[in-house]
Amino acid sequence: MDLGIKGKRALVCAGSKGLGRGCAEALAEAGVDLVLNARGAEALEATAAEIRAKHGVDVVTVAADITSDEGRAAVLAAADGVDILVTNAGGPPPGLWSDWDRDDFIAALDANMLTPIALMQAVLPGMIDKGWGRIVNITSGSVKAPIPQLGLSNSARAGLTGFVAGTARQVAGKGVTINNMLPGIHATDRAISLDTGVSKAQGISLDEAKTQREATIPAGRYGTAEEFGAMCAFLCSEKAGFVVGQNILLDGGAVNATL
Repeated sequence: MDLGIKGKRALVCAGSKGLGRGCAEALAEAGVDLVLNARGAEALEATAAEIRAKHGVDVVTVAADITSDEGRAAVLAAADGVDILVTNAGGPPPGLWSDWDRDDFIAALDANMLTPIALMQAVLPGMIDKGWGRIVNITSGSVKAPIPQLGLSNSARAGLTGFVAGTARQVAGKGVTINNMLPGIHATDRAISLDTGVSKAQGISLDEAKTQREATIPAGRYGTAEEFGAMCAFLCSEKAGFVVGQNILLDGGAVNATL
């Protein structure tokens, strides 16, 4: 399928690994030039080189912490005039309600709510002026079904979801769509981190922890970054202009809900 976005330009945050990279790869395959951001310069440059070689698109890299004011300014300077924005940031650590204080919540809000909001506020005026834009926020399946040990993530991502719900409907008439992708468990470093926590807590092997979690997914496996990226590219395409303010689960059926 021709997605109709060849020659467009996208900013993909946390794009050197995992789900962010899956999105960057899928957009590059569709002919989109990239501004790629991540904190680790070495992994970022390696990913950019591979994408350039494989897809022949232009890739500008900005190694910076997107959650800091300085990092965000550097990324936005490189991404001036982008047509597509994919926001993404690692989730806060798991724990119990009694583990967290105000500083923990502020850090979670900064990374997973306020940073994507700031990025959207920065790029929306340009998209509106052009009459075309696509924004996809990578959030979490916890928005649909809260995960008890991820209280920090539940809180911050729910706030972002509320902001998007209203904003998406304010800009849809200007040719700009905003949607959220809600990943369940995918085969990424984040899954390894969470499985490691289960392994230590329960005194079982990492493989046993993974098998235990796979059994909770109707699809019987973890998702892949490639599958995730394909959905992102579709939402960023010309074909998805009527998809507005949606929260799309990619979880292998793990959330047991009718709606």
